[in-house]
Amino acid sequence: MFEGQPQSDIDALIKADPEFKQLYQRHRELDKKVTDAELGVLPIDDTLLGQMKREKLYAKERLLRIYDAKPH
Repeated sequence: MFEGQPQSDIDALIKADPEFKQLYQRHRELDKKVTDAELGVLPIDDTLLGQMKREKLYAKERLLRIYDAKPH
């Protein structure tokens, strides 16, 4: 999600911003679940999969807004 960005910047935001940390962890959790569902490892229905994808997208967009607003 933050390809090309210094991991140190991401780590600093995780430590300094509780909302960023929570969203980052939630995005990673949803990413794994969506991948598992698409591979057939996690059996869920299409409605739940769609909800998870929307929540993951919301988390990503919010994370990017927070990241872009912080001085680097």
